[in-house]
This record gives sequence, C-alpha cells and structure tokens, in this order.
Amino acid sequence: MANILVMSPHHPQPRKVGIVVDALDRGGLIAYPTDTVYGFGCDLHNRKAVDRVYQIRNLDKSHMMSFVCPNLAGVARYAQMTDFAYRILKRILPGPYTVIMKATSEVPRVLLQKRRTVGIRIPDSPIAMSLVEGLGRPILSSSVVSQDGDILADPRDIRDEFGNRGLDLVVDGGFLGNIPSTVISLIDDEIELIREGKGELDTLGL
Repeated sequence: MANILVMSPHHPQPRKVGIVVDALDRGGLIAYPTDTVYGFGCDLHNRKAVDRVYQIRNLDKSHMMSFVCPNLAGVARYAQMTDFAYRILKRILPGPYTVIMKATSEVPRVLLQKRRTVGIRIPDSPIAMSLVEGLGRPILSSSVVSQDGDILADPRDIRDEFGNRGLDLVVDGGFLGNIPSTVISLIDDEIELIREGKGELDTLGL
C-alpha cells in the first residue's frame, strides 16, 4: 500500500519535498496536488515510470499527457516558443491552463508517437513547483481518475483505489476540487479552446 505524505500546500516542507523528489528520481510513481486536481506524476525522462503512468490510467500510448515545467525557459526547451506563444504564456502562467504546442527534439519519443505536439503546464501550486524544481526535470502529469471515470479529490480515496496498483506515494496537500485545467492550443500562433476547465476564458480573450 502506498504511503501518504502530508505536506503544507502553501509552504512545502523542504525535508518532505526531498523525500518525494528522491522517489521521483528513483523512477517512482506519485500522486500529487496541482492548482486544479490531483495528478499522477513521474520523471518525464524515465521511460519505465512513464509506462507505469499509462498503465495505472489504463490509457493507450496515443493519449497525450501533459508535463509540468518550472518556468518559461523550461517550456522553451520542450516546446517551440514563438513570440506570440511567449506573450500568451507570460500572461496566463503560472495558472490552471494546459497549453498544447509543437514539440522540440528534447521530448521523449514515448510521449510523441505519431504526434509532434506536447501539453505544457506551469501550475500555480507551491507543492508542484517545489517538486519539479527539486527534481530538475519536468514531471509527467495525468489527472487521477477513478475506474468509474471520476476525478478523485481526496488523497485517501486515491490511496485506497491505487495504493496497491503501482502507486508508490501520495502527497497529501489537502482536499482539492474536481475541475481540471483549461486546455488551449497555440499551434500556428492561434488560440484554440480544446477544453474549458478552471482557467478563465476572459484571460485569453475568448
């Protein structure tokens, strides 16, 4: 059964951050809070860990997953950053948005398949940011969804459902809602709404 590690959502304790980063660095699979919902997370560059995320979510490899970057410089390493995209990202991030952009060669192949696009997040979450900064590499992220298709908002529910199915650690940052991020595409320097979620559309001019 996966352990639960309670962490302050506003001031993550460095010792506890170190425990989680250690788990990620060893190829562990965690559940952790973002600024929207809980997500499954792992080291983006660990192929076996990425496979475990697809497995625990029961998703085909054609399903696009997003990953968390620490800042816009990190985004530019993995996504093609145009002036237009930079202006939009600077306005909305950190925040509850997933942004689809054209991928660079730095993105692991397992995430691309036949696609050449990626989903990028910089959540407004001290816990998520402390973890990605501590790891020094992006964290793959996929919403924690139950077998019934419900987004799980309670860390103990997450542990109960997935604790014996390959999940190593649950980072408890408190009860979250079940509204996911707003997903937009910036491909070809055009804003396209893919999914309306927690991120406000007024900020995007939509």
